[in-house]
Amino acid sequence: MDAAVADIQAVKDRDPACLGYIQVLLWFKGFHAIQAQRVAHWLWAQGRTSLALALQSRMSCEFQVDIHPAAYLGRGLMMDHATGVVIGQTAVIGDNVSMLHQVTIGGSGVQATIRHPTIGHGVLVGAGASLLGPITIGYGSKIGSGSVVVKSLPPKCVAVGVPARVIKQDKLLEPCQYMDQAEDFVLEFEI
Repeated sequence: MDAAVADIQAVKDRDPACLGYIQVLLWFKGFHAIQAQRVAHWLWAQGRTSLALALQSRMSCEFQVDIHPAAYLGRGLMMDHATGVVIGQTAVIGDNVSMLHQVTIGGSGVQATIRHPTIGHGVLVGAGASLLGPITIGYGSKIGSGSVVVKSLPPKCVAVGVPARVIKQDKLLEPCQYMDQAEDFVLEFEI
């Protein structure tokens, strides 16, 4: 319940389209998908894997969000729009992470060990970004829309491109709180 309350507050605080808590509870499918995954995660941990996978399948059909029941989700998570989000089995998502639609947190390889990303606290993942393999995204980082991240990123950085590269480091503000997807992406250059 504590995680659900933190998730509701995250949406209310970070989504300018949200007019109140009741909207989150009734209409925000990103919130609904996260809560369904939390129940599936609990079932998975209890050894009720078939029921957990059935809930995942239903959630995927209903919300167009596919989060494996074994994935660990921190508190205060916000998925804005959420359509097309995919989070793999061994992924770990920290607290206060914000992500937009079409984000893939995917695996690399077929080994039984960790094969998905670990995302630190306070990260903002832009729309359509893909984070692939057993990498670590440092806390307070921002990943630009459409970027493909295949190598670990340091804390408090801004990364963009295909493949993603760090264009700024040591940001002071936590990007997940401000949801500014355009700041920091324009490189200074002279013609």
